[in-house]
Amino acid sequence: MSAHSTPSSAGPTQATTPSRPAADAPRRRPPSLWRQSALQTWRDARAGELHLLVLALMLAVAAVCAVAFLSDRLDQGLRRDAAQLLGGDAVVASDQPTPAAVKDLAARLHLRTVDTLNFPSMARANEDQGGGSRLVAVKAVGASYPLRGALSLKDGRQVGAPEAGTVWADAGVLSALGLKVGDPLLLGDSTLRIAGEIANEPDRGAGFLNFAPRVMLAQSDLAATGLVQPASRITYRYAVIGAELAVKQFNAETTQQMKSGNWRGVRLESLETGRPEMRQTLDRATKFLNLVALLAALLAAIAVALAAREFANRHLDDCAMLRVLGQPQRRLAWVFTLEFAGVGFIASAIGVLLGFLLHYGFIALLAGLISVDLPAAGIWPVLLGLGMGMSLLLGFGLPPVLQLASVPPLRVIRRELGRPKLGSLAVLVAGVAGFAAVLTALSADWRLGLIATGGFAVALGLFALLAYGAVIALRKLVPQAGAPRWLLLATRQVAARPAFAVLQVGSLSLGLLALALLVLLRTDLITSWRAATPANAPDRFVINIQPDQAQGFRADLDQAGVKDYDWYPMIRGRLVAINGTAVRASQFTEERAQRLVEREFNLSHSGTLPSHNQLSGGAWTPEEKDGVSVEQGLADQLGLKLGDRIKFDIAGMLIESRITSLRKVDWGSMRVNFFVLYPRADMPELPVSYISAYRSPAGQGAPAALDRKLVNEFPNLTMIDVSAELAQVQGVLEQVIMAVQLLFAVALALGVVVLLVAAVGSRDARTREFALMRAFGASSKLMASVQRAELLGLGALAGLLAGGAAQALGWALTHYAFEFEWQFKPWVLIGTTIGGAVLAQLAGWWALRGVLQRPVVQTLREADTN
Repeated sequence: MSAHSTPSSAGPTQATTPSRPAADAPRRRPPSLWRQSALQTWRDARAGELHLLVLALMLAVAAVCAVAFLSDRLDQGLRRDAAQLLGGDAVVASDQPTPAAVKDLAARLHLRTVDTLNFPSMARANEDQGGGSRLVAVKAVGASYPLRGALSLKDGRQVGAPEAGTVWADAGVLSALGLKVGDPLLLGDSTLRIAGEIANEPDRGAGFLNFAPRVMLAQSDLAATGLVQPASRITYRYAVIGAELAVKQFNAETTQQMKSGNWRGVRLESLETGRPEMRQTLDRATKFLNLVALLAALLAAIAVALAAREFANRHLDDCAMLRVLGQPQRRLAWVFTLEFAGVGFIASAIGVLLGFLLHYGFIALLAGLISVDLPAAGIWPVLLGLGMGMSLLLGFGLPPVLQLASVPPLRVIRRELGRPKLGSLAVLVAGVAGFAAVLTALSADWRLGLIATGGFAVALGLFALLAYGAVIALRKLVPQAGAPRWLLLATRQVAARPAFAVLQVGSLSLGLLALALLVLLRTDLITSWRAATPANAPDRFVINIQPDQAQGFRADLDQAGVKDYDWYPMIRGRLVAINGTAVRASQFTEERAQRLVEREFNLSHSGTLPSHNQLSGGAWTPEEKDGVSVEQGLADQLGLKLGDRIKFDIAGMLIESRITSLRKVDWGSMRVNFFVLYPRADMPELPVSYISAYRSPAGQGAPAALDRKLVNEFPNLTMIDVSAELAQVQGVLEQVIMAVQLLFAVALALGVVVLLVAAVGSRDARTREFALMRAFGASSKLMASVQRAELLGLGALAGLLAGGAAQALGWALTHYAFEFEWQFKPWVLIGTTIGGAVLAQLAGWWALRGVLQRPVVQTLREADTN
């Protein structure tokens, strides 16, 4: 305020001059940037402006971190226990005794070594103990076994190789033969005492993949059993451990000797190329979890972008007033950047914590697969979760919010100014591209990542184009005269704001696409898993059935009531030539291809294509004399194609045929399968035995009775009872299914959040429009009908678009990432259309509740007058 001097009574009048402000009047300093950002964050949190945004971010980070924690701990555990699973730092495996050169090399490098021999055989109980028999996996070990870890027994002892005259045995052996620790066990020509029951065998691998229980004996007892004969099929494993450099030299020199010496049937296993059983099984489960986490992150990106847009709209007036009061653009930009950074960090940290807790649920559900104690989680999943959460919020949420800094002060009196525009489109595109790259890299499968992220990007563009076309068509399809008032108002309202309608339909479609894709894949993938081992899957495999025993064997099965069993001739043959060129292992670069051509194949013939095989190329022509059908995977591995000629050596006879068809075979199914099939019902010129797979008859004691009858009547048969293993496999698959469903529930919650955010985004605009219509005389009942028609229409359109895109994306994912057959489902389009309409109506009802009951005067006072 100003003070003026007064004229003196004794002198002339003088001009007045303004005085200076009082020195003691305090000036308020503006709050610091950090304090202003903290106050803004606190006000927004109390007002509920950040709730949906934080919820979407927390759920996305939790889903991704749960999978990341699980994968990280599994990787650490497998690296830690790789040497135990392998049996040493390196192992030379072969179907003949280990070459002397390998043993000499290990001795020269001062490596510790152990020999083990593995082969199947029949174990028996004494006649006075029932005389039962059981196929077992025999393992003869040297005195230094095991080189890594220790063998655990059920009584708690940690032991090594059994003493001479004794064996360690699995529980399956004891229960099948009715024996206990201390009883004698007949193995070949020897009688050995059971000295302990095996609890954990360190170098066995994934237990449920071995179809026979273990019997372990000392190598010094092997010769007396008489089980090793010249034609015996034995796997010899020579394991070594030692200093890292010495093991590397052993690997390098052994590999060189294998190549130069053209050793057949010999392979080197190391910590880098070792046995993949557990890894393959866990990879199959984590691939599905990765897909669900990927879709959860994409859903979160949609929710964050929509919530940030609504956040920006609600803060336009506040920012305009701050600009009037002198707040510079740069300061406003920093205030909101710090607010979003702080909120993003807190929400991401909570999401990391939730993900850490959630991954324990996965570990519990996957207990049948994870048989080792996992080490503590590392820091990588924490950094991943924080990084992904911050990139989500700053990449998708910050661009529309940063436009608040450029709101003109004139908006205080001209409310049409300052609306968020597409000025940050380049920033958004860059954020989407960077986020897609991160998701693709983290998906653990580049095909999975590219199909999911690329499919969503293409779908978004298509949704926008189709939605815009539908909005334009509304103006022509709904006539001005004759249409119900509620329908006319709803369509005109949508058509008046095409950009807003396209945004709503696009966001709803993407959310519904993710939900539909999750439901489809969950259903089909679980069905495919269960179909591989159905409830009526064979639980007995019988091999070595001679031709003169075939009729009697099949009669016994019929008498026992066994139906629909597999029955195929089995022929042993070695691949010797492809298109007239002799086959050598050295001509193939991949180790599996080398092993395949070094071993004998199990061949067969059939007049009809097996029902559980599918043709992937060519044609199956019954009784084609010169034709042969090859499994697709074998053809890919060996570079075979339709029309190639392959020659097999079968018991000294050379049989050459032309590849006329390729088949897809599911080797995980409990059915009899072959790499090579001749499309002929009879091939009497070849020596054969038969193989059968059947489901044992139901009833108390019926399976055991049939087993005894077959073994007694045909003592030469090898019968493999896989009932326990089959039950374990089915149990493991159910555990994997439950783990997928757990994360699936998180993704569904995110999908609901997307629908809610999309509905909330239209709340203010609908409130103003409905208030104006009611001010001009429209009834609340009419407005309710308009709102219902608009929501149902937009939801149905979004559901229809999402259903079509889900079919296309589902086909691509199942064909290229998961590699199983996809079937088009017409009901999906109907279901997503109806589901989209219903979900949009429910989400709109929740988000827009109270809009029609709000007083018209209050709404008009607060409304923009543009």
